[in-house]
Amino acid sequence: MTDPTDASDDNWLLDEDDESGGGASAAALDQRLWRVLIVDDDVDVHAVTRLALRNVAFKGRELELFSAYSGAEGYRILRDTPDIALVLLDVVMETDDAGLILARRIREELNNQIVRVVLRTGQPGQAPEQRVIIEYDINDYKAKTELTTQKLFTTVISALRAYESLMMLERSRIGLGKILAGATNLYQIHSLREFASGVLNQVSAILDVGADGVLCVMSAVTGGPTVVAATGSYTSLADSEALPPDHPLMPAIVKAFREKQSQFEHPVNVLYIHTQEERQLCISVTPPWPLAPIQRDLLEVFCQRIAAAFDNLYMFGQLRKAQEATVVALADLAEFRDHGTGGHVRRVQDMSTRIAQRMKQGGVDDPGLTPQLLEMIGLASILHDVGKVSTPDQVLLKPAAHTPEERRVMQTHAEIGRSILERAASMVDGVSYLTYGAQIAGAHHEHFDGGGYPEGLTGRTIPLAARIVAVVDVFDALLHRRPYKEPWPYPDVVTYIAERSGAQFDPEVVTALLDIIRTSPPEPVDGDDD
Repeated sequence: MTDPTDASDDNWLLDEDDESGGGASAAALDQRLWRVLIVDDDVDVHAVTRLALRNVAFKGRELELFSAYSGAEGYRILRDTPDIALVLLDVVMETDDAGLILARRIREELNNQIVRVVLRTGQPGQAPEQRVIIEYDINDYKAKTELTTQKLFTTVISALRAYESLMMLERSRIGLGKILAGATNLYQIHSLREFASGVLNQVSAILDVGADGVLCVMSAVTGGPTVVAATGSYTSLADSEALPPDHPLMPAIVKAFREKQSQFEHPVNVLYIHTQEERQLCISVTPPWPLAPIQRDLLEVFCQRIAAAFDNLYMFGQLRKAQEATVVALADLAEFRDHGTGGHVRRVQDMSTRIAQRMKQGGVDDPGLTPQLLEMIGLASILHDVGKVSTPDQVLLKPAAHTPEERRVMQTHAEIGRSILERAASMVDGVSYLTYGAQIAGAHHEHFDGGGYPEGLTGRTIPLAARIVAVVDVFDALLHRRPYKEPWPYPDVVTYIAERSGAQFDPEVVTALLDIIRTSPPEPVDGDDD
């Protein structure tokens, strides 16, 4: 037999691949060797096969040959060794059909539909070709006597080409799945930095490597790239607002912004993204090997999703700011009539958030303790007394205790506040600040034991947001001067709150408050600080 690398007419397949973009400089998905498994009980067959394939390379990647001398050993190697591209499989080994059994186990037990299987037999009568081709999922059938070096070479290269095509399809399928999953996750992210970190993580997943990456936006102020998120070896850049001028990534990123197109110059790859809202951002990644065309295509598709998500994030942020401004305006309206409560609502906002977080950290099992509540309760809490806009001045601003009739008038602010906020919340889909504001306004005067107003709710039938604000509202009101009372001493306030745990207040909320003030007590009150 002749060596295929010495025969000019045997090299046409390799020449074709070199002209079409093969070679080490255009390596596909990685730089690993093509893995080929020889399964045969004849030692000489292994030696001859290794000799025939010793100098074979395909698309700049040489072969890595594995040997197994029985069907059972071949199965173990296939099970434990990833990315075997081709199996050269003998039929008759420890049994007359050991090779056929292994071929079936590869597809059915290992569920490996991509590896190429070429049967080689020295006894064609033992396994007739037509029956084997029909009954077994193999890719070629050869008699050992016909496998010259040239034909073995051709068989191997053809199998590797088919394997590569299947791998490209599979990686494309997986990559597109990751894009869809990643894009869905990105739409659930509210913070720009969280969004950017999510983008970098998804890019790494699509590349199927642990890539180091940086996401930059073009600054309207400086006219240069501003770092929003960074991963891997670039993590320290996340603390720098601007990308250092002498950073190795700077030339490629600047070029991408200037030319308004992605740059793929290994080791630095820059994905350029231009959104419909005229925002520009770049993602720079430095994977350990050049990106293959399929990876570039997948990343460009993902960039289109990122552009849409980035615009949606900006619009979401603007809507969120508008909603927050509405909440603040409503609270300001209530404060305008109830002078001296500005400091009160700010303290209630802060403490309500801290209590919700402490309950979460403490593992409190309450269905109301949702991520939305943790995020929104602080701002929603400032609406707790918005219903007071309807309370007459002579009642609201009375510097003495209320009469029973005045008390009934005063208590109507809970139902009025809830009604106002529920109508506003109904105009917004989903849970919003107004949703929690309505719960708080309507139920923060309910008592845990049912003795409160306006509905006499008990226990957890009272919304958690209202149970939290109920404690904070009283705690802060007692500590500070109001038109009808002087501030209480701090120890007396703590005692009062603790004594009413389980009666007026939710015990778990009281526990969280006491934990917080034990380590971080409120600042001393000098008269009225409102």
